[in-house]
Amino acid sequence: MREEHEFFPVAAIDWRPADPGVTERVLSRDPDTSTLTRIARWEPGLETRGVIRHDYHEEVYLLEGELTDLTLGRTFRAGDFASRRPGMPHGPYRTDEGCTMLEIRTAPGESR
Repeated sequence: MREEHEFFPVAAIDWRPADPGVTERVLSRDPDTSTLTRIARWEPGLETRGVIRHDYHEEVYLLEGELTDLTLGRTFRAGDFASRRPGMPHGPYRTDEGCTMLEIRTAPGESR
């Protein structure tokens, strides 16, 4: 089950390394599943490799910057949103200026 939190200042959570070129502030998580809500920050110049698929539902809202989907040949910017079902292929990505996103992952079978 997800952690329970009342309103709190997100800035009070330190940025921590997540993946190469990515830092995160985890806002909420279920320690037993892939369910997670986080703010992720991608460094300028980051480029991922290969098409990505996961076993969870993922929603991404770009807060700042830009993100180019190299397969689609399209660049997305602050205010753009994606909702991906488990197994949906996406990426690889590149960001020239960097980006910050709100990401919500929900494990299969869990209600949101």
